[in-house]
Amino acid sequence: MLHRKKFIISLSLFALVLTGLAAFRPQDKKPKHNFKVLPKDISHDDLKKVMDGWCQALGVKCGFCHAPSADSTSHRLDFASDAKPEKNIARSMYKMTGKINKKYFSFNKDEKGEVIPAISCITCHRGNPHPGEVK
Repeated sequence: MLHRKKFIISLSLFALVLTGLAAFRPQDKKPKHNFKVLPKDISHDDLKKVMDGWCQALGVKCGFCHAPSADSTSHRLDFASDAKPEKNIARSMYKMTGKINKKYFSFNKDEKGEVIPAISCITCHRGNPHPGEVK
């Protein structure tokens, strides 16, 4: 009889612990990234370099392409969101410059044989969000 009580108490405690752990389980979150033109395995440092380059070339901050978080209490950006059209425009222009560099400047290669981009965002934007605009 004593053995049965210990078993029931142990089983009850185990169930209680499992219930408690389930309550604190992290909720399914949206992915942090939504890479469509950049490599999926890009390092954080390389991603930061690319984004900083785009910000400088267009003279903008991150919020120009990235939408604010849906959580109004947070003053953060939702980097995975495609809510702002500027983000898809940036993707298209990134692909466009890649095609131009490949087609017209493929002879321009580094020691690894990789094409050195001859044109980039700064070529047309020159620190302005919209090409041809004067600040």
